[in-house]
Order: sequence, then C-alpha cells, then structure tokens
Amino acid sequence: MKEILREIGTIARALDSISNIEFKEYELTKGQYLYLVRICEHPGIIQEKLSEILKVDRTTAARAIKKLELNGFIERKDDPYNRKIKKLFPTEKGESVYPYIRSEHIHSDYVALAGFSDEEAETLFQLIQRVRKNIEVDWEFVKKGNKRKY
Repeated sequence: MKEILREIGTIARALDSISNIEFKEYELTKGQYLYLVRICEHPGIIQEKLSEILKVDRTTAARAIKKLELNGFIERKDDPYNRKIKKLFPTEKGESVYPYIRSEHIHSDYVALAGFSDEEAETLFQLIQRVRKNIEVDWEFVKKGNKRKY
C-alpha cells in the first residue's frame, strides 16, 4: 500500500513551515493563522465549533485563541442571549492581515497544482475530501475517549 498519509503529512508540514516563516512579520506563529482565517470567514464562531473545524482539541484551540486575542487579532464578545457563550470576531488588525493570508493560500494552491489539468485538480479535491471524511469518523470516535483497534 502506498504511504499516502505520509505524503499528505509532509505536504502539510512544509506548507505550515512556509506560512510560519512568511507570517512571522505579522506576529502570527505556530499555525495561529489557521484560526484567524476561520474566524474571519465565520465571524461570531464559538471556540468549540472552531476546534471542530480545525480538528484540534479544546486546549490547543484555547491557547491559540488567547494568543490571537492578546496580539489584537481577534476579540471575544458575549452572546446577547447566553452570557456563557463567547463569540469570536476578527478585529480591524485581524481583518487587515486576512487578505495577505488568503493570497498565500491561493498561491500555495497554485504551486501545489502546477501541471495539473482542471479535471485532475477537481478529482484530487474530491478524493482528498473523501479521505478527510473517512478520517473524521475516527477523529470523532477517539475524541469521545474511545480507542481504535489496529
């Protein structure tokens, strides 16, 4: 069997490393840009939903969110109907960085898919989505405290 997930992991780490270097000038480190992008795309998102989208545990999400808030990229606001719920919104600073991050993502897609036809790129996208959906089943299972059988 081909080691597809190893290849995907290598790609993900390389892109993450590039982004961490390029976004350093904005004081965004260790994948914080991923959180900022999702908050900009979903203003008012709650932390639990954000951690679900990014497939990270709550503690990891809480740390990244706290750093983004301390650096002025996002702010928490009380839900008008339930004060226990804190909604996350980008600040003006966060919104000003978002277009640069999106440009980097578009450029990385362009580089990654160089030499692919539109049809090949679409097929790859659909296949990767299927892989993600398969993995999400295990992620949900393990997240609930279960152990997979190998």
